[in-house]
Amino acid sequence: MATRILTEAAASISELKANPMKVALSAHGEAIAILNRNEPAFYCIPADTYEFMMDHIEDLELCAIAEQRKNEGSVKVSLSDL
Repeated sequence: MATRILTEAAASISELKANPMKVALSAHGEAIAILNRNEPAFYCIPADTYEFMMDHIEDLELCAIAEQRKNEGSVKVSLSDL
């Protein structure tokens, strides 16, 4: 069965164990697939990429909440009540 690898770069678990920083840096800031028996076991991504992804996911979740609530009735509030 063919498996999709969603990165340009890949390395084996053995390579990762031998020299983790060399493997991480070999992708030049991009994600790298870590393979176990030629199947992707996980993806290694730089910290700034992970932070960007988490912020983006949070934004998508907030958009979904806003979309759900946009048809709800509004509540009138005066500035002095705030």
